[in-house]
Amino acid sequence: MARGNTRQRIQDVALELFAEQGYEKTSLREIAERLDVTKAALYYHFKTKEDIIIGIFQDLARPIDELVAWAAEQPRTLETKQEILRRYHRALLAAAPLFRFMHENQATVRDLSIGLTFKERFMALNEFIQEPDDPMKNKVRAVSAIFALHAGTFFMQNVEGDPEEKQEAVLEVALDLIEQARRA
Repeated sequence: MARGNTRQRIQDVALELFAEQGYEKTSLREIAERLDVTKAALYYHFKTKEDIIIGIFQDLARPIDELVAWAAEQPRTLETKQEILRRYHRALLAAAPLFRFMHENQATVRDLSIGLTFKERFMALNEFIQEPDDPMKNKVRAVSAIFALHAGTFFMQNVEGDPEEKQEAVLEVALDLIEQARRA
């Protein structure tokens, strides 16, 4: 099996176990057993549980990093801001298992080196969807647009309805907030 596939399987199984049992109660031995590999095979890819989480975070954060780099090169138009929100929404949906882990294991995440870097990414994206001289209401709209995507990705799962329809509505609300900022 290719190295990338094994690494991905380890990350997927680790996240499953962390969700089932909690991060602290899950051992590398249990991850290896679930994968039906030796601990030595697991150690080849990851030495610690923290290494697994950091690897997952880096893999799932890559699209957000690419989005920040892309946004930096774009004109600051409404269309660019809307595209930033669309791409960020897709990245959040892809990273949902990691964000659930982060939410359910906040104390652990605080001790890892991933918490602050996520905040930095969020702040960078926020800078691209608002203007420095915007009135405060528009700055709030920009922050709210990003938070709408976050809330929609994670909290809407508790709301009755078709998952796809809910995600479309979440994106529409975020886009509406940016549109309102332009008109204000």
